[in-house]
Amino acid sequence: MLSYRHGFHAGNFADVLKHSLLCLTIIELKKKDKPFVYIDTHAGAGAYFLQSPFAEKTGEYRQGIGRLYPNETSHPLLDNYFDGVRSLNTDNKLSHYPGSPEFVRALIRSQDRMQLSELHGSDFAFLQERYRNERQISVAQEDGLKNLMKKLPPVQKRGLIFIDPSYEVKEDYSRVVETLTKAYRRFATGVYCLWYPVIRRETVDNLMAELAETGIRKQLRIEHCVLPDSEELGMTGSGLLLINPPWQLESQARELLPWLNDRLTDGAGTWSVDWLVPE
Repeated sequence: MLSYRHGFHAGNFADVLKHSLLCLTIIELKKKDKPFVYIDTHAGAGAYFLQSPFAEKTGEYRQGIGRLYPNETSHPLLDNYFDGVRSLNTDNKLSHYPGSPEFVRALIRSQDRMQLSELHGSDFAFLQERYRNERQISVAQEDGLKNLMKKLPPVQKRGLIFIDPSYEVKEDYSRVVETLTKAYRRFATGVYCLWYPVIRRETVDNLMAELAETGIRKQLRIEHCVLPDSEELGMTGSGLLLINPPWQLESQARELLPWLNDRLTDGAGTWSVDWLVPE
């Protein structure tokens, strides 16, 4: 678990899906005046340099954000997402990519708060330094899943809990189900967003079955695959499982995913938006 560095994968196709939908979710939460808290269990380094040895070794960003930015045409639902990318880059050159905390930081209001957890020592140091003087943001070097219960229910009574493990350890799949079940019991009105990779379809199907069996209602599943399912090593797609999603997110995803699929895969990929468990 401590060996994983998101810098290898920053800006890839999975990040595009994850962060574009994250921005849309935050925008919807802001439509109510009452404050909310954003809790990130695997915050990473906050932002990434795409010409670093990590990013250049895989070059994954070239098939993700590199296919979208700084192209002249965009989609209206991506305005806030691209604002976040643009804020770290100058002269229409793509050199940096924001992590989840950086996208959220750009969107929250003065009354909102962020609580970021990161276990990896090097990434935590970057994260802590990045937000050292931000009074709205707290940063902790900790196991975000293990310590999530201590933060629920939040004092704000509204919140988005973002869970984005590496899944390098097989136990992560069972841990996220267990954690979501406990968290929901403690904070049933919260919005939960779980990212998952598509590496082996059987593993994803098992994860979805376990989530459906929790008894939690209102589970929306959004998935985009750039390659067909395979038994070979490597991620062919990714998805988000949202509990209590904003009511507009389903229709927004149905509008956005065909556009992303066309540009990231030239139309060769597949996407789906469906209710794993309805209301």
